[in-house]
Amino acid sequence: MAKTEGRRHAAWWLLCLLAWLLPGLAGAAPRIGVLTMEPGEIFWERFGHNAIVVDDPAAPGPLSYNFGFFDLEEPGFYWNFVRGRMEYRLEVLPAASDLAYYERTGRGAVIQWLDLAPEEARAMATRLAVNALPENARYTYDYYEANCSTRVRDAIDEALGGQVRAQLSGRSQGNTFRSESVRLAAPATWMALGFHVGLSGYGDRPLSRWDESFIPMRLRDALREVKRADGRPLVLAEEQLLPHRLVPPPAEAPRLRTQAFLAGLVLAVLVLVAGKRAPRALASGALVFWLLAGVAGLVMAFLWFATSHVAAHGNENLLLLSPLCLGLLPGAWARLRGRAPSKRFRALLWLVAGSAAVAGFLKFLPFLPQQNVEWVLLLLPLHWALLRTMDPKRGDEAQ
Repeated sequence: MAKTEGRRHAAWWLLCLLAWLLPGLAGAAPRIGVLTMEPGEIFWERFGHNAIVVDDPAAPGPLSYNFGFFDLEEPGFYWNFVRGRMEYRLEVLPAASDLAYYERTGRGAVIQWLDLAPEEARAMATRLAVNALPENARYTYDYYEANCSTRVRDAIDEALGGQVRAQLSGRSQGNTFRSESVRLAAPATWMALGFHVGLSGYGDRPLSRWDESFIPMRLRDALREVKRADGRPLVLAEEQLLPHRLVPPPAEAPRLRTQAFLAGLVLAVLVLVAGKRAPRALASGALVFWLLAGVAGLVMAFLWFATSHVAAHGNENLLLLSPLCLGLLPGAWARLRGRAPSKRFRALLWLVAGSAAVAGFLKFLPFLPQQNVEWVLLLLPLHWALLRTMDPKRGDEAQ
């Protein structure tokens, strides 16, 4: 989630770290803190960011262990991004250097100092130092299961012998991967819509507090409630390091069912009216819609069958935005030119509309939990209206 920077500092700080860590084990234990940065304006910053800070008295200054580094210039990066096989890495750099970027961009930062026993703090610092070595630093990234925040969460849980997971796994606030993704992406409408249409039912199971900690701010909030075995709060102190100067994301994901229903109804009425009064204008609109729907369907099918983006597999929106829509384009073009479409056009038109009807029927089945009602309300009336007006038997009569 963080843009690659400070790489030139990493090797030098690793050498310093190894130089003071081993001889300093018998001295004062380091302080361990969780640094949480608020969301930014670039799309990869929308989910916020976090890191682990190790502040050892024997070190030149606090070090930031940042699991969010990636390299845009790495061979194959963009293709791996598309396929869902990205590799991120852990970098260690001066905490002040890490914070400088967030201060420049107006993103708030909070640090939570953890109440760890000296031996726990030393052991955690040692594990982080080993993890930061070049041969150990890389990991396969996943937006929901293995990102910069889950790595921070897991490191803290390991230091406490599983106490964090034990306390957070049985509790839920009802959030889902979809609701969190759409909520945080809401300031960028295109991004929020992309998550909403692209996520399958995988994104709709209620998350435990442990699972929702893939969001750095959720992890920060959860750590405030975690207790040590003797009942002491895990967070010893919390400090606001930087003020947040950007507009914060909404507290909840937008609820759009009413708007989707009204929009779908209006579009259907417009299609029916155009079918009687402006059939060529209708054909032009259908051409654009089927092109967009077909391309969207191809993208969703590609994500399902050719990538490791598990959250996009089995997406019911393929029934509403089908690649088959591309097969309707010659018929729409024929209508636009005042000619009759081929015989195959009518069969395909019924198939596309029938698929949309199946998507609506699936909303009545409790064992298919995908939350795509908004897309059904928006697109099913449109498919029905296009069937009514573009069916060659009806269309010929309309003309």
